[in-house]
Amino acid sequence: MRGPKRRFQGGGRPSPRPPPGPPVELTIQSVGGEGDGVAAGPVFVPFTLPGERVRAQGSGDRLELMEVLEPSAERIAPICPHFGSCGGCALQHWSHEPYLAWKVSRLAGTLARERIETEILAPYAAGPATRRRVTLHARRGDRDMARLGYKARKSWDLVDIAVCPIAHPTIQAAIPALKRLAARLFEHPKSAPSLHVTLTDAGLDIDITGVEAKSGGLSADARMQLAERAAEAGFVRVTLGGEVAYMAHAPHVRLGPARVILPAGGFLQATKDAETAMADFVAAQAAGATRIADLFCGVGTFTFRLAEIAPTHAADSAPEAVAALMSALSTAPGLKGVTAEARDLARRPLLVHDLRHIDVAVFDPPRAGAAEQTAELARSGVSRVIGVSCNPATFARDARTLIDAGFTLERLLPVDQFLWSPHVELVGVFTR
Repeated sequence: MRGPKRRFQGGGRPSPRPPPGPPVELTIQSVGGEGDGVAAGPVFVPFTLPGERVRAQGSGDRLELMEVLEPSAERIAPICPHFGSCGGCALQHWSHEPYLAWKVSRLAGTLARERIETEILAPYAAGPATRRRVTLHARRGDRDMARLGYKARKSWDLVDIAVCPIAHPTIQAAIPALKRLAARLFEHPKSAPSLHVTLTDAGLDIDITGVEAKSGGLSADARMQLAERAAEAGFVRVTLGGEVAYMAHAPHVRLGPARVILPAGGFLQATKDAETAMADFVAAQAAGATRIADLFCGVGTFTFRLAEIAPTHAADSAPEAVAALMSALSTAPGLKGVTAEARDLARRPLLVHDLRHIDVAVFDPPRAGAAEQTAELARSGVSRVIGVSCNPATFARDARTLIDAGFTLERLLPVDQFLWSPHVELVGVFTR
């Protein structure tokens, strides 16, 4: 995309007027942690790439891109018509290889801040149209169709989407039906619904949050119409804050050898292929174990595969997730054995005594990390720890705890399943 200077065209609707402040010409030196280009100052300009000369406008250290004067050879045309206004994607304008290399370098930099070096393996990268889990926000439209989409960039406004190139084609095809479904959710003026859409092996499962409940929630008539529209669309289940409003049959997914019925709003990895890549890697690194702990296990993303290797004890703070895991055991004959408990591992981590027979521990915590549980693992006799993380910063903190206790971070697999965003996930392997 080299050529003469060009106005920025992100694909979305342009700003109605330029931001305050005089226009300035800048040379972009790097890409920052949130995906914005960084010029000397530092000054941050979204939708720019290293080496580009741009015209930007605004005040303070965060400007808006007005024009690309000298584009990078790495600049490509974004594939989404909403790119630039939608807050979901930040990096559709960057060609794939340098984009992925940037994510890996950010990960290495985060580890370096904790004085950690390790072998970083070739990253797993999800492709477009693979996301099986999205959250769409709804706003009042007309009686038959709500406005539905993602938050606008740096705003609470909504970008009403027609397509979403990151989402699985089944989800994309359902956008009109989801807008029809959401139109029945606005009986109360304070309702600001979000539709948490998950593609299961049975079809689409939708958990709705943000419907005003203090006034009594939806009326019986609105619930009836919600169910009718769900049936017309062929959705498998619709829940309101976890309560079933419509169900044709139970939404289920295959996790290794097990068939798991998901609890309402249950967590899954964002893409099926990334889940498989991570689970295969975790299982390979756990090979040879005699007893395994799967901590922050959820509905069993890794549990069932680990239990094919050795007896596995699973723990998670969500009772409904643990119940779903245990119910699925009957669908997976031949496992070495699974025990599970609902346990808040931040308040009540498995202690050294609980870990005395464990030789391999896997942890996959939320973004806050696993500081309390890592401290117990560091004091235990566990010989191998496999850490899965959606937050490299808290992973690096927890890794430092293990390393200070005598572990070595031997290798790390970067995982890019949040395509065109700044987020990167990982799986790290520690041994004593």
